[in-house]
Order: sequence, then C-alpha cells, then structure tokens
Amino acid sequence: MTASLPLGPVLRHVGPTSATVWVQASAPGRVRVAAQGGVTAVADTFTVHGHHYAVCEVVGLEPGSAPPYEVFLDEERVWPEPDSAFPPSTLRTLDPDAPTRLLYGSCRTPTGDTPEGVVRYGPDLLRATARRLAREPVRDNLVMLLIGDQVYADEIQEPMRAFLRDHRRESGGEGPDGEVVHFDEYAELYRRAWSDPQVRWLLSTVPTLMVFDDHDIRDDWNTSAAWRREMDGRPWWRTRVTAGLGAYWVYQHLGNLSPADRDKDPLWARVREARLDAGDEVDAFALRAHEEPESYRWSHRHDLGGVRVLMLDTRCGRALGEGDPSDGSRSILGPGGHAWLDENLTGGPDHVVVASTVPVLLPPAVHHLEAWNEAVCAGAWGGWLRGPAERLRQALDLEHWGAFRYSFGRLADAVGRVASGERGPAPASVLLLSGDVHFSYTAPVRHRDVGGDGSTILQLVSSPLCNRLPANFRRMARLSASAPVHLAGRIMTWLARVPPSPLRWRLSSGLYFGNTIGEVAFAGRTARASWYHVAEGGPEALPEVRSAVDV
Repeated sequence: MTASLPLGPVLRHVGPTSATVWVQASAPGRVRVAAQGGVTAVADTFTVHGHHYAVCEVVGLEPGSAPPYEVFLDEERVWPEPDSAFPPSTLRTLDPDAPTRLLYGSCRTPTGDTPEGVVRYGPDLLRATARRLAREPVRDNLVMLLIGDQVYADEIQEPMRAFLRDHRRESGGEGPDGEVVHFDEYAELYRRAWSDPQVRWLLSTVPTLMVFDDHDIRDDWNTSAAWRREMDGRPWWRTRVTAGLGAYWVYQHLGNLSPADRDKDPLWARVREARLDAGDEVDAFALRAHEEPESYRWSHRHDLGGVRVLMLDTRCGRALGEGDPSDGSRSILGPGGHAWLDENLTGGPDHVVVASTVPVLLPPAVHHLEAWNEAVCAGAWGGWLRGPAERLRQALDLEHWGAFRYSFGRLADAVGRVASGERGPAPASVLLLSGDVHFSYTAPVRHRDVGGDGSTILQLVSSPLCNRLPANFRRMARLSASAPVHLAGRIMTWLARVPPSPLRWRLSSGLYFGNTIGEVAFAGRTARASWYHVAEGGPEALPEVRSAVDV
C-alpha cells in the first residue's frame, strides 16, 4: 500500500525558532518533516481508534524565516503532492520585531464552492484566502485564528449522511440520523472539512490556532443546566460528547500547545506510552473533561511579537448553576477559566486580543434580552415563569456573555483595569475577536472607569467563513439591532432588576450577512481591522476588502 496523508500537514503552534506540524497518516510509521536548509524533525505516529497521527516539532529554525518543507512517511515523500498548483508549503516562524497580522473567522460548512453550495452557503472564504495568499508575499507574523465551528457535527450534508448510513450498517453503531456520534464519524467529518486542496495548502503554510464552539460538539452545547440534563438523558449523548471532545483534542487542541505545554499535558504522555491504540485513554480523558470541566483547561495564550492573544474556552468549562446570576455558580468560563483569564489578561503588550467564539458584545438589544432572560430563569419574576423562560432561552439561543451576568461583569472589570493601566502598562488596544452569529460588525466600547488616555476597546466580529444565514434569519437579526427593540430590551432588564453594565457600546458598521474572514494588522501601537469577502465571480475569484477601520 502506498503511504499517504489523509489530512495535513497542518502548521500549528510556531515560535521564533520552532514550528509544530500535525499530520494524519494512512498507516502507522515514522513521520519526518524536512525543511530547506537541512533542519528536520522525526516523530512516530500514535493511534486513536484505528486512525494514525503524528506531531513533529521542528526546532533550530531562524526567527522570521519561512523555509519550504517536505513530509515523509517511512522515507516515502507524501507532501507536497505531485503537480500542486500552489507554492511550496513553508514553516513560517515568528520574528519578535516584525509586525503581526491575524486572520480570524468561524462557522464553516465545506462545499468546494460548487454552484449549489455557493447558492445555499455562499463562497468559501478559507478557499478564497488560500488563493489570495498564494499570490501575495508575506513578510509579517501572519497567524490564523479559527474560532469555532470548524466542523458541524449536527448539521451535515448528504454525502456525509450517506457515509453515516453505510458506516453504521457495517459497524452496528447507533445514533440520530444526520448527526455524528462515534470517533470514526468525527474522523471522516474532519477529513471532509480539511481535505479540499486549497484549504489543505492554506493550513499547511499559515500557522493556525483553534478553539471549539458549539457545533464542533452540538448546537447550543452547554446552554444551561436544563439543556445539560435533557442531553444526558439521551442514550447516545455520552458516546457523542466523548468522541467529540476526544477528536477535538486530537485534531485541533494538540496543535495549539507549545512544546513545553504539550510535554506537561497528561493525556499526551499517556497517548505516547500506549502500546497499540490510545483510544481508551483518549475516551477516558474526554469523558472526564465533560463531567468535570475543571479537570482540564482548553483556553490557551500566545504572545506574537507585541500582540498577546488569549483563546477562550466558552463552552466546555461553563458552570451551569441555577442560583443567583451574580454569585458565580453560573458562568461562561467556570472558576478555573476565570482564574486563568485574570492571570493572563494584563497590560504590557502593545495590544491584547481576547478571542471568544461567542461575541462578548452583541447588538445591545440582544444583550439586554439575554440578561433579562437569565434573571427570569433564576426567578426574578417568580417561579412560575422559570420554565417558560428556559424554553425561550433554548429556542432563541440566549446563551452568550449577556446571559452570564457574573462572567460578563468580571470580564468587563478586567478589561477596564487593563485599559486604564491598573494591570501593567496599558496596551494601545484591547480587542475582542468573535464569530458564531453568522454576521459581521464593529462595536466601539466605552468603559465608565477608563478615561480618554486609556486603551481603545473594540468588539470585532467576523462570521461566517462559509455558512451564510437564510433570509428569514437575516430579517430577525436586523430587527434585533433596531432602536425600538433596544429600548424595549433596556426596559425589560430594568424591570428584572439587572444591574447596569460598566460598558457602553454601539454597532458602528451595521450588520453584514455575507461570508467574511476578518484581518487585523498590527504595527507597533497602531492597528487596522479589515473584513474580506468575495463580491462576485466563480470558484477562482479572489477576496477583496469590503470594509476597514483604524483601531
């Protein structure tokens, strides 16, 4: 059998002199990454539920370099593929003195830009970004942030449905129609998401950091304690969340870690020590992470030149208490997540970026609605309304930061302290990068305790990469951003005795419902945010800037 890579190589965590390359191999063996100039790295594959993976840590590279590289499996070259139309893949390391540029986005359904796919989902901005970067010289610290819904485990297309039918008929596996449940099914879902030639080249040459959102596991994952109880009662859910978190660790989270952090990861040690297949170890870890969220930290920090990036877990680590919204028993980060954020959300860098998959700041009317709903679910208007309020929460997806008063207040306080210089030298900006909502916007923020000489605070949202909203949902979203609904929301929160927020914000750009990928270019103490889209043209059209704003 000819050796091959079903997926990868994917360039993940990079430093000034090192680069992490993740691959999925067709068979167990030894993977070698060979960079131009004679620098190489070798790693044996590890196996999880019959699938083979490797993580190669290439060290000894020059800061700010981008040497081309090849990948070998048992001395057979498996990358680059013959006759590739793209430039060679490169190991792009960080230059501490160079400008930094972040690409970010979320919510992608792979379509290959087929005519029917473009009609329903819009053009794929990951594919378009690959075409753009293949033509542009890159001279800065370019890093891509994929902030949620890298795969849709609960909203799959017909080819994947056919795979599930065949797989379950052959394996005897069970699960709901149209949703993945088992690790093998997740493996196929990731293969379909990342094997497009254009996306594959992009991931092989641009360092990428990732974090999950709900659809990586299931829509509205951990919305509330009531949602959790309902899902725990379904016979297939335990298998689903175990497979989903295990696959996430393998495919996404493992590459986020620096070499030092990976060596400290308890699961990584067990996986490497497994003699044959580490599936049992991964399953046990994933189930514990689900049942005991404080047992593992999914959030991660990266210092990219003068920019600090904090990637937040706003899903698995949630605390879902049903008491007073202000007592911390219900929080979007959980106790450990908040402690980690307090430790890392400090001054000192030129810019601080908080990447939260769900926006911290929604259109103000929606924020008020979520805050009101949380209060009513907790009994602010009497016990008889708690049930209807919970049903409304789940029906309208009222589960962003506004629906977690304790977490929102704690983050707002931390941002204010950083922006005012109370936690070290104030950065030029504190940027909140988000996706999730399937529309894009800018929201300038004022904090009541931050004067004119404090940091700029800005919410930037870019979503989706490829999954645009149907027309009826767009109409609802536009209504939610209207002035009358905003006023109604303020009245409702006042009647529910929700304390006022220290933050004031507005949407300065309106809502854009097309597919986008966001970009923030940093240069010293300045920054510029842009949103790229594909205005018109076929599957080979290049993205162009739709809007931009100086930070």
